[in-house]
Amino acid sequence: MVFRILIPSERRLCDRVFDGLAPYGDVAFVAAVRTQALQLISFGDTVAAASRAPERLFRVIDMYEAVRDLLPDLDPVFSDPYSAALRAEVSAVCNTLGSSIKGIFMELENLIRRDPARVAVPGGGIHPITRYVMNYLRAACGSRQTLEEVMEGDLGAVGAAAIAVDPDRPTSSLAVHIAWIMDVLHKNLETKSKIYRDPPLASIFLMNNGKYIIHKVNDSELGILLGDEWMEQMMSRVRRWSMEYQRGAWAKVMSVLHTGGPGIGSIPAKAMLQKMRMFNGYLEEICAAQSDWVIADEQLRADIKAAISDSVMPAYTGLIARLRSSPETARDLFKYTPEDVQAHIQHLFEGAAK
Repeated sequence: MVFRILIPSERRLCDRVFDGLAPYGDVAFVAAVRTQALQLISFGDTVAAASRAPERLFRVIDMYEAVRDLLPDLDPVFSDPYSAALRAEVSAVCNTLGSSIKGIFMELENLIRRDPARVAVPGGGIHPITRYVMNYLRAACGSRQTLEEVMEGDLGAVGAAAIAVDPDRPTSSLAVHIAWIMDVLHKNLETKSKIYRDPPLASIFLMNNGKYIIHKVNDSELGILLGDEWMEQMMSRVRRWSMEYQRGAWAKVMSVLHTGGPGIGSIPAKAMLQKMRMFNGYLEEICAAQSDWVIADEQLRADIKAAISDSVMPAYTGLIARLRSSPETARDLFKYTPEDVQAHIQHLFEGAAK
């Protein structure tokens, strides 16, 4: 109100009272408005100089936008040499607020780096730091125009003309900054994954967090900022973690199911029965542990179960068929039918439901 109504009104009043006496009118105008203007400028400086905690970003952005939008209106009001210094001070506040926004983004990086790797998320679920950072960045992208402007660093030009933002091709500074934050988050999550003593569970943890990140990026302007190449790289990581989980968790099961030849004669029936007992033990061990693990994304959970089934079921069905064809094999030694094994696989990763 002060800059939009009171100060312009004071300018008009001085121009009328001192009509034809421009220098006196300009001096009177500055004397009348200087105190109020400096109070507001001081308030802007205080906002910019306060804590750079990440949650203050949106308050500082609001202040920055308010000051930036004032600048074009101040040009005709502070056009004389006596009041030009006030206009310059308002512009300087805008620069200071912009620097504060950059500093807050740097503090977000520091917050991620400092987040300790102490307690593992139960079941390999989504870590709170992942939720915080992704939801924070999504909310920040609601002010993308302003962030593009600030990150470009051309703060001296603000107020004259806002920087145009191509919706399909962002300016590089903000995109690079967001990508850097994502890289810091990725490294932090990899460090946290080492807390898990079971490597397959560490892979589940990375998969869950990676898939959550992908979902949040796809569902916001972060997808535009990070681009298709970044997204493909992230999806490739999730696929790699999925394969690492399958190899780590099911390798010993698959080694037991391997019979080494097309016929039952390639391995003695007694050895085949030992394989069956080992398979039963491994299956029970895996299902007891992994039923409490979590795969948060429904489609990812279904894909992992399908991949396990595609690997295990043909080999297990083949082993059953070979044992049944041997006269030395007792039928009551088949503890699990193929349907039972499939049911066990389908009950994996129910930690969230429990």
